[in-house]
Amino acid sequence: MSHQPVTTEPSAPAVLALKVQSVDLTDEQFEKLCQDNPDLRIELTSKGELIVMPPTGLKTGWRNSSLTQRLAEWTKRDASGLSFDSSTLFALPDGSKRCPDASWIRREKWELLSEEEQEKSTPIAPDFVIELRSPSDNLDLLKEKMLDYMRNGVELAWLIDPASKLVYIYRPNLPVETLDNPETVSAQPELAGFSFNVQEIW
Repeated sequence: MSHQPVTTEPSAPAVLALKVQSVDLTDEQFEKLCQDNPDLRIELTSKGELIVMPPTGLKTGWRNSSLTQRLAEWTKRDASGLSFDSSTLFALPDGSKRCPDASWIRREKWELLSEEEQEKSTPIAPDFVIELRSPSDNLDLLKEKMLDYMRNGVELAWLIDPASKLVYIYRPNLPVETLDNPETVSAQPELAGFSFNVQEIW
């Protein structure tokens, strides 16, 4: 098992990518690994790499809280789906396991799951995801993660980079749209009426 740091700032806690293809982790072993390390966010890519992320700093935590709160407020008003925070693990169709910073699923998709499936990381892709870049995140790896979301059935994804004040918008089979220091970002038409004032978190 080898590992390599993929951090963008020497002073930031390192994100580690561990090559675990030869170990062939089962779903139960992966869940146990996450339970044994509750202070870390752990993801598994479709290439068999284990991504280990340290806790975020205060500013990233505040930004993420704002995002999650705004999405949850809209979700409650709209009632057409359910929103989730960054602790939610999705087992995507390609075998990867991801924890978006914020996400949303249409209610009709959610209601197809049994109660048992709703309690665990069931193979399902959210319809909308938001990723917030922190100082320790490698931008190229995040962009690849966004493309993975598209390949797994996500309809809309935002990658927000506060350091450069850029927002990248991903939709299936369309070029990536880049917004330079926008005031707000709209999720139309996928999430009718939801927009986020990114100036809040710059």
